[in-house]
Amino acid sequence: MQTINVGVIGYGYWGPNQVRNFNELDTVNLVAVADQSETQLERVKKRYAHVETVTDYHDLFAMGLDAVAVVTPPATHHAIAMDCLRNGLHVLIEKPITLSSADALDLIRTAEEVGKILMVGHTMEYNPAIREMKAMIDRGVLGDIHYINTVRVNLGLFQSKANAIWDLAPHDISILLYLLGAEPVSANVDGVSCVTDGHVDLAYISLRFPNNIHGHIEVSWLSPRKIRQVTVVGKDRMLFHDDVEPVEKIKVFDKGVDGPPPYTETLEQFHWSYRHGDVTIPYLKWYEPLRRQCEEFVDCIVTGRTPQTDGFNGLRVVNVLEAIDKSLQNGGAEQPVEALTLTHSNGRYINGHSS
Repeated sequence: MQTINVGVIGYGYWGPNQVRNFNELDTVNLVAVADQSETQLERVKKRYAHVETVTDYHDLFAMGLDAVAVVTPPATHHAIAMDCLRNGLHVLIEKPITLSSADALDLIRTAEEVGKILMVGHTMEYNPAIREMKAMIDRGVLGDIHYINTVRVNLGLFQSKANAIWDLAPHDISILLYLLGAEPVSANVDGVSCVTDGHVDLAYISLRFPNNIHGHIEVSWLSPRKIRQVTVVGKDRMLFHDDVEPVEKIKVFDKGVDGPPPYTETLEQFHWSYRHGDVTIPYLKWYEPLRRQCEEFVDCIVTGRTPQTDGFNGLRVVNVLEAIDKSLQNGGAEQPVEALTLTHSNGRYINGHSS
C-alpha cells in the first residue's frame, strides 16, 4: 500500500479538520503543518507531536511531500496553490478554488502541465445524504424536477475580506450543479447588508437551469439558528434533507399536485388533483464527508484518475458566483451565466470559457 506524504497549509477554522482526517488515514503520512500563527502551531504540536510545524509554507517544499491541502483565506488560494503545483505537489484546495474564473483556469492549466492532481473541497458532494438524493433523482424517483431550494444560515462567522455569498453559497451551488448535472443559464440575487454597509451578510439567490428548473439559495451570517437544508420538488415526489438532523437526514414525501386538463367538459373535471402519500426515510450508511473527500484525494494521487471535485468543478462554481456578483452590482437584475467549454488531455480539463 503506497503511503502519501501530506502537508497542510493553514490551521485556522477548517484546517484542524483537514489535519485530523489526514492524520487518521492509513495511506497518509502527515508530515507538516504550516501557519503564520505561532499560537495555532502550538496547538498542532500539543495534539500531533510527530508533525513538523513551520510559519512559512515555502519550507514545506524541502520536506519530501507528495501533496498539500491549502486551507487558507480564499484571496490567497491562487498564489499558494500555484507555488505548490510548480514545486511538484498535488493540491487539494478549499472552496472557493479562487476568487476569479481566470485564476481558477490558470491553476487548472498549470496542474495539467505539471501532471498533478488539482482538487477542490466541495465537501457536500461527498455527503452520503446528498449522494443518495442524486441517485434518486437520476433513477427518476421524483419525476421531472420543478425546483430545488437550499438554506445555509447561522450566526457568523463575519469576515472582512468576504461576504456571505462567497463564504457560504459555494457549497449550495456545488450541490445544485451536482444534483442536476447541469449548469444554470442565468442568475440573480437580492443581497442585503444588515450589519455593515456594502458588506452582504444575507442573500437570496435565484438560478435558472435548462428545462425550466429553478434553484433558490438562501445564505446568511445573521440567523439565530444554524440551518443546513435542501428541498427538491419533483412532479411525482419531494425530497427534504436536513444536514443538522443527527439521524433522519432524508425524508421522501409522496406528495404532489396535477393541474386540470387543458380542456374540460364539466365543472367537476376542472379541479387540481392533490396526492398525499406516505413519508419514507431511506437508510443511510453514514460517514464523514470530509473523510471521504480526503480518501478521494489520496486515491486519485495513487491511481492518476480525475477527482469528482476537480479543478473544473471548482471553476464551474466560481463562474456562477461571478454571475451572482454581476447581478448584485446591477441591483439584482438577472445576469447570464457564461457558458463553459472544456477539452481533455489525459483525462484532465484544460479549457475554460467558450468564445
